[in-house]
Amino acid sequence: MTTSLPACPQCQSTFTYEDGILYICPECAHEWPAQAIESAQTQERVYRDSTGTVLQDGDTVTVIKDLKLKGSGGTIKMGTKVKNIRLVDRDHDIDCKIDGFGAMSLKTEFVKKA
Repeated sequence: MTTSLPACPQCQSTFTYEDGILYICPECAHEWPAQAIESAQTQERVYRDSTGTVLQDGDTVTVIKDLKLKGSGGTIKMGTKVKNIRLVDRDHDIDCKIDGFGAMSLKTEFVKKA
């Protein structure tokens, strides 16, 4: 009678346990309702640009402000068009290739759908 309980959404601990209608993490003491996890897993994330327009894989976007690059010291200028974006579920929501810079990740808050 082994059941698979979800990892803690705050600390990712796998030692969660069920107490009535709640899941509890013994490591960070976070409590959350069991129904919230089930409904969150069935919902798909919606990605929106800086103006609230829904983005999809393959869209073309425009950078809305100058973005300084870490490491290389370059800057992506405002107005740069980025074609064929790929949406990912990470800290930076967009994976893309920019001419002259190569592959990189961007945040949706710094782009506008073209």
